[in-house]
Amino acid sequence: MKMNAKQWNVTLYLTAVAATLGGVLVLGILVAPVIFNSGAYLPDGLLGRYEEGMLMGEIFRRFSFWAYFMAAVILVFEGNEYRHQRRDKWAIMSGLLAVATLLLFAAVYVPKILAAQAEGADATTTAAFASLHSGSELDFKILAAALLALFVRRMQLMFVPKAG
Repeated sequence: MKMNAKQWNVTLYLTAVAATLGGVLVLGILVAPVIFNSGAYLPDGLLGRYEEGMLMGEIFRRFSFWAYFMAAVILVFEGNEYRHQRRDKWAIMSGLLAVATLLLFAAVYVPKILAAQAEGADATTTAAFASLHSGSELDFKILAAALLALFVRRMQLMFVPKAG
């Protein structure tokens, strides 16, 4: 069975959404705990909390490029679906939430965290930095939920019989 252009577009879109969700989960569940517990894997005292944060900051800076790309991909795909009268409120809401959290992460949290790190270790021990960091963690969790909802809803819509 040969796939048409629409089927290829949906397949590529779902693959990109799933890859982004996978990236968020890997960074949050696997990478961050290892980086921030480096003492368990490296000789004691090799990296302090500040140095661990610098490493994680660079990882997130690089992930931000993907976040910007995916925000654009989601906007284009979901906008095209809307324009062609293939509207689904759950896909639209989860897509917009994913875009908002991707942009919040890449354009607000990462730059602010990197700017604080550039000021030195003392800037990362303030209540303001702790609040900023907590906000970025919450944003990442909401992003994961939005991507999962978007992926599941778009998968469901693939199997809904066409009217007419």
